[in-house]
Amino acid sequence: MNPSVTCDPPPSGTNLYAASRSRRWLASFAAVIALAAALICSVAMGPEGVNVRVSSVPVIIAGQLPGLKRLVRDNASEEDRAIVWELRLPRALAAALIGALLGYAGVALQGLLMNPLADPYTVGVSAGAAVGMAFAEVSRLALLWAGMGGVGIAFVAALGAVALVYTLARVRGRVSAQTFLLAGVVVSTMLWSMIPLLMTLARRMNDLERIFFYLIGNLQQADWQKVWLLAPFVLLSAIFLRLWARDLNLMTLGEESAAHLGVEIETFKRKVLLLGALATAAAVSVSGIIGFVGLVVPHLARRIVGPDHRALLPLAALLGALLLVVSDTIVRVYLNDLPVGVITAIIGAPFFCMLLRRRRAVAW
Repeated sequence: MNPSVTCDPPPSGTNLYAASRSRRWLASFAAVIALAAALICSVAMGPEGVNVRVSSVPVIIAGQLPGLKRLVRDNASEEDRAIVWELRLPRALAAALIGALLGYAGVALQGLLMNPLADPYTVGVSAGAAVGMAFAEVSRLALLWAGMGGVGIAFVAALGAVALVYTLARVRGRVSAQTFLLAGVVVSTMLWSMIPLLMTLARRMNDLERIFFYLIGNLQQADWQKVWLLAPFVLLSAIFLRLWARDLNLMTLGEESAAHLGVEIETFKRKVLLLGALATAAAVSVSGIIGFVGLVVPHLARRIVGPDHRALLPLAALLGALLLVVSDTIVRVYLNDLPVGVITAIIGAPFFCMLLRRRRAVAW
């Protein structure tokens, strides 16, 4: 069969590519501009009396880059430079990267499992990472590797949880979407039951505080080290999911049709699940559990550009980054650094309820 026909609309008449090319480009361009503005405002804004002029932010950033130092005239104070470069910029970038990872993972899992309620955390990643971080705090292993021990253990535990879910869901060499989601719920419930035990074993109050903030999700500890940790996962997600966008589109026709059109179903499932788990594990291990981003953002992006994954994936990543940057700015500036997971839940839960109420028939 000629591969060129695989991008035609399905026989039912549902056009998978209803959004015009110009609309896709316009949506992506608007999202990029909005994200850039949100990043600059996030870096410039602070609690009362600790603001930096918006016009100074790009100059300070350019002055720190080797290739641009001689091309800009940076008249900012040392205090403003420290606030922008050492404190606010890495936190804003970490928020953007985590939001992008959750957006990518949400689109990939919803498209693969053909379930609008699929979420990066339903596969057991959040529960595994939470148990790993809690164990690292209780055992003091979080202090290893220059303070990155907790992140490393949370990452490994998250991948272990996904591996367990996949093993339970695999029957006769096949993994069905329904069985996988059910196994994810079972494993997550089992792992979450271990959290109270680990918190009881935590003898120091600061251990309990760190575990609590991790369970809600926060970016207070974000720094350049964590930014460089997240960046490769965003790059890998962008590259591989773009390469797999055609197969994700074919999966919307059903597994049997996709198999006839050349998709190796079980191999493809393993690849997407592994990449989604890696992306989510990286995000959760750094920021803790930030809910609803990977659940709501794919729906919003799908309403703008339609279900074509070639346009849907990058837009969802941009919208996820924008949502988390704005949410973190709100909690840092106006809410006394409240955990950002509280804001995403407040924004995401009603929005998702509205989507469920108003959802029309869409192609998956």
